[in-house]
Amino acid sequence: MSYKVSLQSFEGPFDLLVYLIENAQMSIYDIKIAEITKQYMEYIEQMKSMDVMVATEFMVLAATLIDIKSKMILPRTTEMEGTYIDEDPRSELVERLLEYKKYKKGAELLFEREEYMSLVYEKPQEDISAYLEEPDEYLALDIRQFAGAFNLFLSKKKREEDVRSHYTRIEREKATIESRMSLIKNRFKSALSHGLRRLSLKDLIPNKKDRYDVVVTFISVLQMMRDKYLDAEQKSTYGEISIIPGEREIEDEQ
Repeated sequence: MSYKVSLQSFEGPFDLLVYLIENAQMSIYDIKIAEITKQYMEYIEQMKSMDVMVATEFMVLAATLIDIKSKMILPRTTEMEGTYIDEDPRSELVERLLEYKKYKKGAELLFEREEYMSLVYEKPQEDISAYLEEPDEYLALDIRQFAGAFNLFLSKKKREEDVRSHYTRIEREKATIESRMSLIKNRFKSALSHGLRRLSLKDLIPNKKDRYDVVVTFISVLQMMRDKYLDAEQKSTYGEISIIPGEREIEDEQ
């Protein structure tokens, strides 16, 4: 019993034959049958050497190629009713190859379409009759009612603008790390002048309720510790952080 053979990228005898013809850059209408038959038979032998059972369809095509090769050697001129017709033994094979390529191309297009449609998702149809059956509603206003509503809108807008004109929104300027480091230096200079060498981190935060001030102060202290202007001590986890002078003098310029 024969079965379909798929070796490397070939799924059948015509697939292999088309590959050999195109790889040799031959015209499908002018096949060098001797060369193609030789390459085809070498491939069959390769399949046998790999212990692959060669399908009947491969052997049938091999026999067809050998038959065509033998006919190519013989004279191809036939006399018919006083005329001579040059018969080409390759004609039937060419027609079969063209038909195979046509169907193979169609199969490739169908496969590409299947791949594309597998990525397409459709939204289920919904019943929108409830929105189509209800007519649009229109406001029944005469010209005086419309003008009154518009004047009411304008007067409300004017009152809002009058209220805004009496108030000004002011945003406090955010402190920078450089300005906070300068403030910390001044705090320590003042403390040292009074004999104090230890300050709490909380004492260096101008506005303890402002999270931004807390973060800027903490980062500024870390920067001054890296520059060895300050050191920090914490005796317990989540305990109070004490800040003390570091190796460098506070008066030194950074």
